[in-house]
Amino acid sequence: MGEEERSLNFIEHIVEDDLTNGYGQKDLRFRFPPEPNGYLHIGHASSICLNFGLGLRYNAPVNLRFDDTNPAKEEKEYVDAIKRDVEWLGYEWDTERYASDYFQQLYDWAIELIRQGKAYVDSQSSEEMAEQKGTPTEPGKESPFRNRSVEENLELFEGMKNGDFGEGTHVLRAKIDMASSNMLMRDPIMYRILHRPHHRTNTDWCIYPMYDWTHGESDYIEQVSHSLCTLEFLPHRELYNWFLDQLVDSDRLRPKQREFARRNLSHTVVSKRKLLQLVKSGVVDSWDDPRMPTISGLRRRGYTPESIRNFADTIGIAKRENIVDVSLLEFHVREHLNKITPRVMAVLNPLKLVITNYDEGKEEWLEAENNPGDESAGSRKVPFSRELYIEQEDFREEANRKFFRLKLGGEVRLKNGYIIKAESCTKDGEGNIVEVQCTYDPKSKSGSGTEESLRKVKGTLHWVSIPHAISAEVRLYDRLFTDASPDTHKDKDFMDFVNPNSLEKITGYLEPSLKDAKVGDRFQFQRLGYFNVDIDSTAENLVFNRTVTLRDTWAKLEQKS
Repeated sequence: MGEEERSLNFIEHIVEDDLTNGYGQKDLRFRFPPEPNGYLHIGHASSICLNFGLGLRYNAPVNLRFDDTNPAKEEKEYVDAIKRDVEWLGYEWDTERYASDYFQQLYDWAIELIRQGKAYVDSQSSEEMAEQKGTPTEPGKESPFRNRSVEENLELFEGMKNGDFGEGTHVLRAKIDMASSNMLMRDPIMYRILHRPHHRTNTDWCIYPMYDWTHGESDYIEQVSHSLCTLEFLPHRELYNWFLDQLVDSDRLRPKQREFARRNLSHTVVSKRKLLQLVKSGVVDSWDDPRMPTISGLRRRGYTPESIRNFADTIGIAKRENIVDVSLLEFHVREHLNKITPRVMAVLNPLKLVITNYDEGKEEWLEAENNPGDESAGSRKVPFSRELYIEQEDFREEANRKFFRLKLGGEVRLKNGYIIKAESCTKDGEGNIVEVQCTYDPKSKSGSGTEESLRKVKGTLHWVSIPHAISAEVRLYDRLFTDASPDTHKDKDFMDFVNPNSLEKITGYLEPSLKDAKVGDRFQFQRLGYFNVDIDSTAENLVFNRTVTLRDTWAKLEQKS
């Protein structure tokens, strides 16, 4: 077995087998079929990468088809957001399609099924139909309307279409088998009445097809070769095939449905209903809130398309569901941002540091590499002066030998600058340290080539020059839920696990090179993490989001617990 064959996932093996057993290259066509009733989330990313990845692998077209059959929940806003997300992930679709494109064809086919005695109008309430459905171990009972005449069914169905009846008064059902072991085959509903305007067809239709009726027939119309669904649609495959059996022309390709397992992400929920609840309840600000697992939220937070595609490739395609730790997604964004982001200095929890033997009013501009791992990234100038900010946690009056940052009597190097020694500190009335007084070694400047500049000290601190620093709003995002599986508890609601500390807004002090940073720009704040400029940012008020910390801080917390 060759290396390439061993690397195939089971879906690719299916495609390869079909190519071996009669399919031609020109027969291959895939599709990504979202319902426009919400924003795409990280779970959709796997399906997007699978379908469009197959298109790239086999040089086959991929349709973007919107399953827009429920006007009560669907909006053009969601259509636009979905298109934006797919494009941002780096994929191009062959044709843009809508289930609503096929409303007339689906209606005409439904008429044919009625004429063949394979569909009927049921006038029972939804509660009555549910009672007659039976159980997995007990057969259902036939509707009293199951044997209506073809003529009566045609008349009622036309009346449904024309808006003559109210919602819930009638449905169209397929006449299959009320004793089937697969409950989806027990006369499934094909159409229901909805007097709602549709985002594309407005009020042209008063009846709307159900997913199971629409799905396979849309695949057939588009000549999709492989209709790939998540595992919960496995029981639907029998119904998918039954509907196709009634319509397929032997001269046309017959689509085949195949299923793969969802990859659930820890510390998140991906149900659109629950995501909408988070938005409406004000737990998050919007669908693109950087704490949301939506693709637009991840984009706003600073994730890259490459990191999400690499994550999808890593978790792969499987036949069994499992939970993937969110730390794997964070690993991929760290790995990519480490390669592409310029390094800058910012202080988020400032402590004033005064170099007492540095002349007042003096300033100098130090050379700093933009990305040590990328020579082409070049360098920049960073201002240095007598008064600096360092992080509060980088100084202690007293500390043990394992503390390699600044302490009284101890030395550290300032990044790109000089070696300093802490001589004293000043405290406020409550005993909090508010200033550290230091001296510096003028001959220890980084890169100067002097013997003193080559002297080794164990700690290196980042800093910013107070006279030159620019202030910015910095949003420190953390995981939205404290529990790895917040929506799997029987005795608690997923909202009980919302992390109260998922967002902290602070004022940070940044080196002046960031004053012209634009929305979407990404940086590594040295020793602190990866940050990007938020869409709320303006020239007068910069706003940065923390994409991810430099290291997996949650792993340490979970080990301690």
